[in-house]
Amino acid sequence: MATALVDVYGEEPEQFDRIILPSDYRPSDDEEFMCANQRAYFLHKLRDWKEAIIEESRATMAQLQTDSLREPDIADRASSETDWGIELRTRDRQRKLISKIDAAIRRLYAGEYGYCEVTGDPISLARLEARPIATMTLEAQERHERIEKVSRDD
Repeated sequence: MATALVDVYGEEPEQFDRIILPSDYRPSDDEEFMCANQRAYFLHKLRDWKEAIIEESRATMAQLQTDSLREPDIADRASSETDWGIELRTRDRQRKLISKIDAAIRRLYAGEYGYCEVTGDPISLARLEARPIATMTLEAQERHERIEKVSRDD
């Protein structure tokens, strides 16, 4: 007899995949932390963010393929090359951001999303709303940054 996968919340992991939330839904402290609705909300938020980044990248690539850098004036050509260099560096940062979004989605499916990787405490909903890829509570992040700054100053 096959057994269904059940996560730490007693739900099938994909169950919150199929939840349709009202357009005005926002996670609330009145709800159980990381209940199915909150998990569905953050899953949709992460997927929408990733799709927007991918769409921007597609637009950049299409623009690169259609624009030629054959500007007759050398100053115009240099300016265009500089602009494209900046655009490509931005896309590279966004590529790294996509991997963080993917990691957040994996944590969400594993039932670890929303909990600090250092302390295990819940990350505030306001922090997750502002930075859905957050892996630490604000306090743990500040402590981490202070330690990192001290290490750099040495």
